[in-house]
Amino acid sequence: MSKKEEEKVYMVDFVIRHLWHKMSRMYNQKANDYGVSISVGFILLNIDKKGTPSTQLGPKMGMEPTSLSRTLKTMEEKGYIFRKVDNQDKRKVLIFLTKEGIDKRRIARQVVLNFNDRIISSIPKGKLKTFFEVAERLDISIDRELSNF
Repeated sequence: MSKKEEEKVYMVDFVIRHLWHKMSRMYNQKANDYGVSISVGFILLNIDKKGTPSTQLGPKMGMEPTSLSRTLKTMEEKGYIFRKVDNQDKRKVLIFLTKEGIDKRRIARQVVLNFNDRIISSIPKGKLKTFFEVAERLDISIDRELSNF
């Protein structure tokens, strides 16, 4: 490994981006087996039984509003979700899962849990604890950076 490659490996943002890209590819391949995308899978996992405003989904998932709108429209066309005006606040539109959406959600949840189980069983508990501690510190540091803008 060259000196430049060695330096690259130890850059925090590079490692995180590299791992997320690989995980994203893996999840997309698995999602394709069930006729959905990773975006659809994550949206399915983030819709509450009591309904979820679409305005909460975008920030939660890091999706741009146009991408989210397009994905929700596709999900509605495929019969995974439906929209309903909130009874308390008529300005809000809530998103709910259909029966088909609930079935797809179960599959997505199982895929995520199975992957996490495999990862957890392959990494010693102490190292996993350290990983989560580091992730929490990174989150705090990034929040600080964002507040400086």
